[in-house]
Amino acid sequence: MTDKVISCRELTKRFGDFYAVDKITFDVSKGEIFGFLGANGAGKTTAMRILCGLSFPTSGQATVAGYDVYTQQESIKKNIGYMSQKFSLYENLTVEENITFFGGVYGVPAATIKERSRQLISNLGLTNEAKKLVAGLPLGWKQKLAFSVAIFHEPKIVFLDEPTGGVDPVTRRQFWDMIYEAAANGITVFVTTHYMDEAEYCNRVTIMVDGKVEALDTPGNLKQQFNASSMDEVFYQLARRATRSAD
Repeated sequence: MTDKVISCRELTKRFGDFYAVDKITFDVSKGEIFGFLGANGAGKTTAMRILCGLSFPTSGQATVAGYDVYTQQESIKKNIGYMSQKFSLYENLTVEENITFFGGVYGVPAATIKERSRQLISNLGLTNEAKKLVAGLPLGWKQKLAFSVAIFHEPKIVFLDEPTGGVDPVTRRQFWDMIYEAAANGITVFVTTHYMDEAEYCNRVTIMVDGKVEALDTPGNLKQQFNASSMDEVFYQLARRATRSAD
């Protein structure tokens, strides 16, 4: 695989005797849309925190955008974007103020922020809302703005943590159009989601169960491997297998 922007080798995070992340190994390529799936408690968030430079692993190796997760966390943070369903924008700031604030946090020069901000607001169709508080925007528009802000500084990788939770199906589809465009521009998209239909939109998918990577391939290959008609069925089979193993 060429142009690896994320590389993990037996990456592990242990809390006492509990392995939240248990020797996971995978690579992600430039411009790839990489789905990171699993039930609550599977280890997705813990692994993502390590890859975002927010937590140290217990053992194993990993690099993100060419930087080591043990020794170069600040360099990782400068080269990634991040968007969470829970928090991505300041609702007591206007649309313009949010863009300006996050552009500054990401180190974008003031003149560039001004130029890109105008274009971004126009592209999103928010010209009339530019000076309105984000709190007044519909959820779908907030999510589109949050994603645009997350890639405003043109990062190598953007991490999306359940970005479409709670939005309607039409808006979800529009959001994924934005993801496709970002990937086409060379930004790698690392996305967690609970919507199995969204897994179908990814170039490759990894499914974590109890801290381990139990499946990793294209959606088409995974469905063939598990003789399933949908990613929902693949996920269900893996979860059922894990339950039987635990018994």
